[in-house]
Amino acid sequence: MKKVIRNILIGVAAFFAIIVLFGSMYTTRENEYTVVKQFGRIVATNDSAGLRFKVPMIQSVSTVPKAKQIYDLSASESITSDKKTMIVDAYVIWKVTDAKKFTSTLNASTTTAQGRIDVIVYNALKTTISSMTQEELIASRDSYVKIEATKAELEDVDIQDMEASKTDEKGNAIEDKKKDVDVIVISEKLLQCIGSQCDQYGMEITDVKIKVLDLPDENKEAVYNRMVTERNNIAAAYKAQGESEAQMIKNTTDAEVAVTIANAEADAKATEAEGEAEYMRILSKVYNNKDKADFYSFSLQLDALKESVTKGNTTIVLDSDSPIAKIFENSY
Repeated sequence: MKKVIRNILIGVAAFFAIIVLFGSMYTTRENEYTVVKQFGRIVATNDSAGLRFKVPMIQSVSTVPKAKQIYDLSASESITSDKKTMIVDAYVIWKVTDAKKFTSTLNASTTTAQGRIDVIVYNALKTTISSMTQEELIASRDSYVKIEATKAELEDVDIQDMEASKTDEKGNAIEDKKKDVDVIVISEKLLQCIGSQCDQYGMEITDVKIKVLDLPDENKEAVYNRMVTERNNIAAAYKAQGESEAQMIKNTTDAEVAVTIANAEADAKATEAEGEAEYMRILSKVYNNKDKADFYSFSLQLDALKESVTKGNTTIVLDSDSPIAKIFENSY
């Protein structure tokens, strides 16, 4: 009987020993910190992976994420330095750098940490955007970009775009010299503004990215209308220039046509004059002989008589001295 009781006690002791053994072990993973507390006070933090031991029933272990996290901020309105309202929607990449400080100040709560980040980044956005003009803000980038552009490419499209390119004394086109354009890196300015404000909470904001940069809805229509008006003005200027050039081409063509017609008429008159001269030369040969002249005159009269008769006119009035009248009178 005593032996059975002893075995039972040994079994119970072994069971409790196993529970105590497993209760005194904990594991730290690669992507997390572990924080050991004793009576609510932090006694140890671990940032490397491995198996560790704690005092069972007295010490407790909590985890804090080590990996980078993304927090999406709500869209908000900001005023630029030139008093323009812009809608800014951004997100933040952050991580815990000091698990002990993060736990003691924020109770290791990611939700509480995001609340602190929201306030810090919101103030940084307001401060940064208020120091920039709307044009600078729209042209800003999330990383440094070196841009080379001509003056014409940098300026807004206007009527000057239609002007002919500059030429040198020999008439060769002169290309505009390229120049560097400074682009503001918005993320760097935001990080500079945030500075070390998150250090007190044991965390770090590694980057701030702008997702959306837009105008308020009430301003969009006015901006779009202004853009349409500007483009219509540019189109009207191009159309006016095209019509002017078309009129110049038409005037030039009309002048060329008039000159061509005048030359053709002059050539025609010259040819007609030559024909008349040839005609008079032939007539002069005919009229040099009296018999030929009389015969020619008589032939013309016969042709005239034939023409009058063929037109249905049966009445002919002739002078008594006419050669044709003499024919009818048999006295020719």
